[in-house]
Amino acid sequence: MPTTPTPTAQLRAEHVSVTRGGRPLLRDLSLTLTTRSRLAVVGENGRGKTTLLHVLAGLLAPDEGAVHRAGTLGLARQDMPVAPGATVGDLTTAAAAASVRALRDLDRATAELADGVDGAADRYADALDRATRLDAWDAGRRLDVALEALGACTDRGRALATLSVGQRYRVRLACLLGAHHDLLLLDEPTNHLDAAGLDFLTDRLRDAPGGWVLVSHDRALLADTATSFLDLDPSRDGTAGLRVGGYADWQEGRRREREAWAQAHADQVAGQQRLAAAVDRARGRLSTGWRPDKGTGKHQRQSHAPGVVQALRRDQEALAAHRVTAPPPPVPLRFPDLAPRPGSPLLTVERVVVAGRVRRPVDLALAAADRLVVSGGNGAGKSTLLAVLAGRLDPTSGRVDRHEGVRVGVLAQESDQLPADATVHQLLDGAPAAGLLDAEALRTPAGRLSEGQRRRLDLAVVLGARPDLLLLDEPTNHLSAALVDELTAALRGTGAAVVVATHDRQLLRDLADWPRLALG
Repeated sequence: MPTTPTPTAQLRAEHVSVTRGGRPLLRDLSLTLTTRSRLAVVGENGRGKTTLLHVLAGLLAPDEGAVHRAGTLGLARQDMPVAPGATVGDLTTAAAAASVRALRDLDRATAELADGVDGAADRYADALDRATRLDAWDAGRRLDVALEALGACTDRGRALATLSVGQRYRVRLACLLGAHHDLLLLDEPTNHLDAAGLDFLTDRLRDAPGGWVLVSHDRALLADTATSFLDLDPSRDGTAGLRVGGYADWQEGRRREREAWAQAHADQVAGQQRLAAAVDRARGRLSTGWRPDKGTGKHQRQSHAPGVVQALRRDQEALAAHRVTAPPPPVPLRFPDLAPRPGSPLLTVERVVVAGRVRRPVDLALAAADRLVVSGGNGAGKSTLLAVLAGRLDPTSGRVDRHEGVRVGVLAQESDQLPADATVHQLLDGAPAAGLLDAEALRTPAGRLSEGQRRRLDLAVVLGARPDLLLLDEPTNHLSAALVDELTAALRGTGAAVVVATHDRQLLRDLADWPRLALG
């Protein structure tokens, strides 16, 4: 029997605002969550997604507004503090505690009912209702299933401190998914999960008896589970946008809103420019003096002058009254022109093997505008093959021929070490960054960049070299869902050849029509 949520469970945020370091993260946000909610919170890194979950969970008090909670709440944080001496069993015991209490109360009420104790019937009915709602008899099995499905440690006596970060995370997530909560708050729950774990998480979220809020960069998980989206990225009015519907609905709605925003800003700026031009013309007429046609007299010039002054004043008043209320919209991602002659040969690979990493010989020929997806499990050699194609690693056997003058751009999984005190603008050295880095990020020292900003910088540097061949190793790492959608569209439209190595399930779906090289 599946668990059932508390009928009155609800989480309600009213006019919540949070500012950190002088920067508003959440502004006048109101939100109601019920046991039927399937809400994805999306936005760039640093927009307040984790902050919002902590406010909803009660870990962080908002600067303004209030949060009201009813029912049980479970939170999966990205970080996981470990108490000294804590074991796997401590987490599983805590997860099953409500079910254990319900069964203990039911046993006690059953005994009292048999003994004819006053009020026992009501206590029995209440205990039976709680145990039934929690499906308390099956709590232990549910936890075992979740631990096994996520590849988590099942040894209850194992100390958490002896587990890796990924193993501890999987234990904690299994306890959340195996226990009963009316509402779940999940912050990047796909971290440290393999394919089987992702499938289990997806199924659990689809079939969850209670409601949940999900923060994730995993677009496949968002597309497969969420039924509403809260977008924390910049908006025309500065507030978060809530949209009911699936991933495709959010994409389309966001696109329409950005187009309308850009058009409104452009119209208002154009109107201001027209008014400024009118003022300049009127001022010019006044400063140079009005010159009537020859033959007109002094009196006519004098009678016309006040009209010129009045016209200037009217134009000045109209300009002063005009306001550009729509802020400049974010610039969408735009690749520079990467357009070598279609079909031009770029690179040829013959029988390449790298001992211990790329075991089966690889043959490959790439020309301008070619497309290729490199797939395979962890350790199959995807990153190694890209390093060989880029000339960063010599193969054990076989050969790689790069045609003369071919520019190769490489986006590796990990960033190269950069001077911590150099600003992004200095590091780009004039390279275009359209849609990747805003003005604030351009002024930021590299050592203070977030992972998402660092990934954007890496991509901007690669594109700035205007490569003929793009080699992208897990390009969606640390990027927001919206930016990855833009990146995918740009990759499909660029004139450069593109090779992508990825585990990203949604990217594999989006590039399903590209040729594929499976390693392993």
